[in-house]
Amino acid sequence: MIPEKKYSVIIVAGGKGLRAGSDLPKQFCTIGAKPMLMHTIEAFYRFDYRLRIVLVLPVGYTLLWEELCAQYRFSIAHEVAIGGDSRFQSVKNGLELISEEETVGIHDAARPFVSGSVIGRCYETAFEHDCGAIPVIDEPNSVRRLTAGGSEPVNRAALKIVQTPQVFPAERLKQAYQVPDDPSFTDDASVAERAGIKIRLVPGDERNIKITSSFDLEIANYLKRKGDEPV
Repeated sequence: MIPEKKYSVIIVAGGKGLRAGSDLPKQFCTIGAKPMLMHTIEAFYRFDYRLRIVLVLPVGYTLLWEELCAQYRFSIAHEVAIGGDSRFQSVKNGLELISEEETVGIHDAARPFVSGSVIGRCYETAFEHDCGAIPVIDEPNSVRRLTAGGSEPVNRAALKIVQTPQVFPAERLKQAYQVPDDPSFTDDASVAERAGIKIRLVPGDERNIKITSSFDLEIANYLKRKGDEPV
């Protein structure tokens, strides 16, 4: 558990991406016995039942979510915000439900295998150092950078793959989001850095995969069947 302080997480499920090969947005696809989004919420509830959960849903999907919660008897307490036209706007909408004295995490709904240890490291680091804390893993592949003349190799030792949750002091993150959206904002850390918030990297987990394709869904269902989930 985390110390006695106000902590919250915004689970961003505001997109309508259908890349996972389903007629529904990927966050509603079933993994194992229930929708992916329920697994993601449960991961944070298992970590600390006191954690306040805000769920950002796509426009027009609130009723479906309510029906799924009834169908699967899903009763973990959470609040709902409505997503915007971009991830930036969806996070901003979620932040409207967060008070300034909280420490808030922003997490991709499509990462249902996040572990309690990763969650804990992010919140503890953000709280102790009054900074942003983001989980990262090494880049195992060879990487090349495109150039005017073709391409060139990149030293992968200097690269990290970024995951979520990304955790920040809520007051500072809410202030950081009081700017127009910008194509250079690739994640919440990039928004925070623009506002002068320092970012610390913490160890992530290679099993904290982001499910974006039908192949990713196959991997996720395999992990569920195997019971090989992080803790």
